[in-house]
Amino acid sequence: MSLNTQILIAAILGVAFGFLLNLFPNTQFFSVSLYGLGLASSIFIGLLKMLLIPLIFSSIVVGVSNLQAGGQLGRVWKITLLCCVTTTTLALILGLSCAHLFNVGQGVDIVMFQDAMNSHQTPDTLTPSSFFTNFIQNTLINPFKAFAEGNVLAVVVFALFIGVALVKGGDNFRSVRKLSLQFFDIMMMMIGWVMKLAPLGIFALLAKLISTEDISVLSRLAEFAAVVTGTTIFHGAVVLPLLLWIFGKMSPITFFKGTRAALITAFATSSSSATMPLSMKCAQENLKVRPQTAGFVIPLGTQLNMDGTALYEAAAALFIANLMGLDLSIGQQLVVCATAMIASLGAPGIPSAGMVTMIMVLQSVGLPAEAIAILLPIDRLLDTVRTVVNVQGDMMISVVVDRYSREPEVS
Repeated sequence: MSLNTQILIAAILGVAFGFLLNLFPNTQFFSVSLYGLGLASSIFIGLLKMLLIPLIFSSIVVGVSNLQAGGQLGRVWKITLLCCVTTTTLALILGLSCAHLFNVGQGVDIVMFQDAMNSHQTPDTLTPSSFFTNFIQNTLINPFKAFAEGNVLAVVVFALFIGVALVKGGDNFRSVRKLSLQFFDIMMMMIGWVMKLAPLGIFALLAKLISTEDISVLSRLAEFAAVVTGTTIFHGAVVLPLLLWIFGKMSPITFFKGTRAALITAFATSSSSATMPLSMKCAQENLKVRPQTAGFVIPLGTQLNMDGTALYEAAAALFIANLMGLDLSIGQQLVVCATAMIASLGAPGIPSAGMVTMIMVLQSVGLPAEAIAILLPIDRLLDTVRTVVNVQGDMMISVVVDRYSREPEVS
């Protein structure tokens, strides 16, 4: 049985076991099962996080040095950036359009959320200017500190410099380049070992999610949750596959079959970073993306390409504005789009980064920061779907970039 099939079966069984646990709340069976699920999921996530930083560093160094040596780095970088901006812009337009179409938030009484807003402690807010200052200060830092703290974006920047330096040094650094390649091969081998535990980890994560999350809270926010979930699924099931078919010349069926394991892992973990090792493995082995391209594009995409997050934040801003009875102008909605695109980038070193970036979007058009308390009950559930689309976008872009960097004649 293939790993993809094992993970799919484990996901179905995990959801079923989660609903089974809900039938026995406050029992020893529930508590013991929850402890076992937590232990299994912690081991799986812990192993992925242990390999994450060294994998990112080695893959970026190898990818940049190989692309730079072949004269393709500039081309790959430009295509990657263009793809990220294009897909994120389409996600923002889709999110705002569907929020308008279904009038999310209108007719809902804001009073029911007043207590949550009054009692919620918002993190320290950031203006756009201070956000950029904080962003730079936490990206251009001591690389050893970045490795120790797991600062992904800072590691990516440092690895980019190392990769370019290896090429500029030529034969002087031939042994270092060979060592980097061997270290990358070691990391991919270790990821293969960890993936053997993936079915167990997925089972535990999904069972724990279903059994511990209060799904009843969706009753008050059902309309918004349904619109955002449906819109995000539409972007992942229609928009991205269409772009892949047009520009990547790959069948969506082939893509989803080859990336199923990574997408299910993204749904279970709600973490693009934790899923990144499996995303690279799927892109290289199943989608036949060259290792240097996948090693360059996917780690960057994990930080720069977050379609699902941008879509969610734009729709959430309009939802809260409707709750408040405010009518955002076209100009204000453009500000929301621009801020959501910036906020969807990685924000290393900022406490409660997701909440802070959501506050940036709200405050950009004068909405109260305390309103994020409205979204907290459903954020964890919605996060599973938008993470899948984030990961899907990274792998899709790697396919497109690999095709265009292979074929210089394609304009």
